Amino acid sequence: MTGNRFSNHSYSARNVWSGVLFGIGLMALIDEIIFHQLLQWHHFYDDSTTQVGIFSDGILNAFALFAVVGGLFMYADLRRKHTVHMLKWIASVLIGTGSFQLFDGLINHKLLRIHQVRYTVEILPYDLAWNTAGFILLTSGILLLIKSKHRQAEE
Repeated sequence: MTGNRFSNHSYSARNVWSGVLFGIGLMALIDEIIFHQLLQWHHFYDDSTTQVGIFSDGILNAFALFAVVGGLFMYADLRRKHTVHMLKWIASVLIGTGSFQLFDGLINHKLLRIHQVRYTVEILPYDLAWNTAGFILLTSGILLLIKSKHRQAEE
């Protein structure tokens, strides 16, 4: 019986880590593609030359792809073992996306000041939208994760 509990706990944690890793990578890719490449509002690191900014975007892209692929490999292993808890995994994806967004908005934008959402505009509406979106994603993920734990306890 103890082995089953450990096994269930282990798979539960893998569901969470798979979703969080995928969510972080997904949001990093969305940020990179939309705000760095298509809109060209900023680079990951803007306190240097454009060349350094583009290089830093490449590093962010590599990290994002690694996180997405790693999260999906973990998810595929969970599927193969028939241990996916979809509600828990989706909750974890939301936690990952919201965590990345808030970390970027609060740490990268405000604390470290390595870039802003956008330049040459009134920044407050952009900051509020960016951080509010991250907070909503993170909070939604946490609430859904709590719901998934209650649902799993009932089963």
